[in-house]
Amino acid sequence: MASPGEDSEREPLLGDHPSGSREWDIIETEEHYKSRWRSIRILYLTMFLSSIGFSIVIMSIWPYLQKIDQTADASFLGWVIASFSIGQMVASPIFGLWSNHRPRKEPLVISIFISVAANCLYAYVHVPASHNKYYMLAARGLVGFGAGNVAVVRSYIAGATSLQERTSSMANTSTCQALGFILGPVFQTCFALIGEKGVTWDMIKLQIDMYTAPALLNAFVGVLNIILIITVLREHRVDDSGRQCKNINFEEARIDEVQDSQGNIDQVAVVATNVLFFVILFIFALFETILAPLTMDMYAWTQEQAVLYNGIILAALGVEAVVIFMGVKLLSKKIGERAILLGGLIVVWVGFFILLPWGSQFPKIQWEDLHNNSIPDTTFGEIMIGFWKSAREYHNERPVGCPVEQAWCLYTPVIHLAQFFTSAVLVGIGYPACNVISYTLYSKILGPKPQTGSY
Repeated sequence: MASPGEDSEREPLLGDHPSGSREWDIIETEEHYKSRWRSIRILYLTMFLSSIGFSIVIMSIWPYLQKIDQTADASFLGWVIASFSIGQMVASPIFGLWSNHRPRKEPLVISIFISVAANCLYAYVHVPASHNKYYMLAARGLVGFGAGNVAVVRSYIAGATSLQERTSSMANTSTCQALGFILGPVFQTCFALIGEKGVTWDMIKLQIDMYTAPALLNAFVGVLNIILIITVLREHRVDDSGRQCKNINFEEARIDEVQDSQGNIDQVAVVATNVLFFVILFIFALFETILAPLTMDMYAWTQEQAVLYNGIILAALGVEAVVIFMGVKLLSKKIGERAILLGGLIVVWVGFFILLPWGSQFPKIQWEDLHNNSIPDTTFGEIMIGFWKSAREYHNERPVGCPVEQAWCLYTPVIHLAQFFTSAVLVGIGYPACNVISYTLYSKILGPKPQTGSY
């Protein structure tokens, strides 16, 4: 009944699946099967776009923040980055509980609409005369709030798949999420060619440049996602064998049964896998976040160079991640998921250990705000070189290098490019492996029981 491509999608991404098992051919109509998998694939896209919302501007947030508000410092950058996760943390249980009692279209459409509006706000944060950094903080927080729909996506996919399909479907969901985090900066890299000036639409005060174009693209794709959800997504729920049953949101009698069945779930294992998933996501989010300020300070890259070069690096990591996802499927059958998870964490640890600064070479110092009365003891030649550098930067672009007000620039050795690239490769190996394995283990721990938005 199903095409070969659809059959392959049923095969668990991790683990074995009984050969010759075609029970669903008898208990599910072809029309229901196609509608169910169309809906699931729409939510794969939704998960991918939710992750893109975080990473598509991550390379340019720091230079954009410096451009729109000179009072913003590195500490405030941390709050801007964290606001996405804070918003998502607050929204996830809200949308999850909402989806338990109402059609899932409602929280999905509302959450994506919030993300679209927040991305439009991000494109206009340069317009206000003051406090621009707080507008950016609000915009990123709202984008994160909209991304809280991941709880709805996971619960829908878990409830719309049979026991044999669930592990592979949840692993594919994790893959889409991981690829969104990794490939988001690739889109940012493409827009780096527009430059900082870009073009301005004076009538609506819209400036399209390397900083705002990714957010506008994200808003546009979000609108398309809303249309797909409204027109294509259908409410589906199947039991462990793949038999169609009423949706849990409209069958009150089933809620008590679901709550009873959830009592058998190993809550310690649930907490442990959530902590592992948090650690894994935190590691890659940290790595992705520090790339732009790190390379600008360590290697004296300009804002355009930081966006372009780091985007290329993350694009290469995206290709690497696809290979890792394919390799994990084969390797898990031989050594098991837990061994891969442990190995991935060790690889990530080695990557961050290599990233530690070594040697005696120090970063190039940016002397933009240093006055004559604060210049340390230098030779006449060094002073003249500094004046020449300042004049050249004034005519061409903003000063580059490690700002002198950052005390660590004066005593922390530079991270060599070889270290940086090696660390990036190792993190690019460990993160996708750990991500998909932790998600798969989580799905197995919850088992065949209906996975509501609370989980």
